[in-house]
Amino acid sequence: MSNNGASSSVNAPNGSGGPLASKKASKKPKYSRFTQQELPACKPLLTPGWVIGIFMLVGVIFIPIGAIALHSSNNVVEIVDRYETACIPNASTKEERLQHIQDATTEKSCIRNLTVPKKMKSPVYVYYQLDNYYQNHRRYVKSRSDKQLLDGTVSNSDLDSCKPEKLLNKNPIIPCGLIAWSLFNDTYSFQIQNKGPITINKRGISWKSDRDHKFGSTVFPKNFPNNFHDNGSLIGGAMLNPNIPLSEDEDLIVWMRTAALPTFRKLWGKIETDLEMGDMITVNISNVYNTYSFGGKKKLVLSTTSWLGGKNHFLGISYLTVGGLCIFLAFVFFILHYKNPRPLGDTSYLSWNRKNINAPAMLSH
Repeated sequence: MSNNGASSSVNAPNGSGGPLASKKASKKPKYSRFTQQELPACKPLLTPGWVIGIFMLVGVIFIPIGAIALHSSNNVVEIVDRYETACIPNASTKEERLQHIQDATTEKSCIRNLTVPKKMKSPVYVYYQLDNYYQNHRRYVKSRSDKQLLDGTVSNSDLDSCKPEKLLNKNPIIPCGLIAWSLFNDTYSFQIQNKGPITINKRGISWKSDRDHKFGSTVFPKNFPNNFHDNGSLIGGAMLNPNIPLSEDEDLIVWMRTAALPTFRKLWGKIETDLEMGDMITVNISNVYNTYSFGGKKKLVLSTTSWLGGKNHFLGISYLTVGGLCIFLAFVFFILHYKNPRPLGDTSYLSWNRKNINAPAMLSH
């Protein structure tokens, strides 16, 4: 009796010694086809035939696209003229070129003659290209105040990002920062021999979104250091007209959209007349922008465009390369499969093809 009593007292459901407490809580998730990833899905079996077919299809699609893109790029007519050294023919060293460009008394105009190789239909875009010019430098990119460009008057703390071109004679510079201060200021005038001057359209060369939303129509240049040549301040680039609002100074707007690479082109204007094959264009260049101190290059570019943009062979060559490589691999795989065929196994043994699996029963075990 005492033994039965002891055993009954042990098995009694009191406290933590009862049968309910001895049963551990299960951490097994509730079964569902979603949690067990058993929903219907596309599970393609990449057989040799499918792989060869896919490679052939990609090649057949990519090669025509590449040929069209390359043909479109070849139809773009482009004239590129490097002039930074040609415009200082008597200076053979870096020091002599620096002395020439920094001397305000020397003549900076330069005449260049260009020949149109093929007919250039309007509009013909005029670009300036700078090489070895790092507009993507961290301190250079940060040296601006977007709030000032849009609103004009900002607090002194908001201008801290503009250093070192923040203040002039203890007054805020508008627009402040190194980007605006270093505005490109070479100019070009064009004339076709025996036909007369060419008019350059400077309107619409910047992004409309920039004109409308980034540069204020009531913000005017003020206390800009490049406008004062006699106060001893270092001149960086172009002067700004204090009577023209920033939203209408499209040369500044184009320049303020900094380039990501050290070699870049920026739109300077548009020629809205056709240029015939063989036309001789005389360009009068005002070569005043200093790229000689850091070994930069300056180029004048006249270019038409296509439906893909300017001249750029990279896209077409890339499509042709990928398409040709896919067709080559398709032939290689076909030959290997033809010489050494491997029979395909029974696909009924694949897990998603076995219909008689009782998922809940398997999970319970």
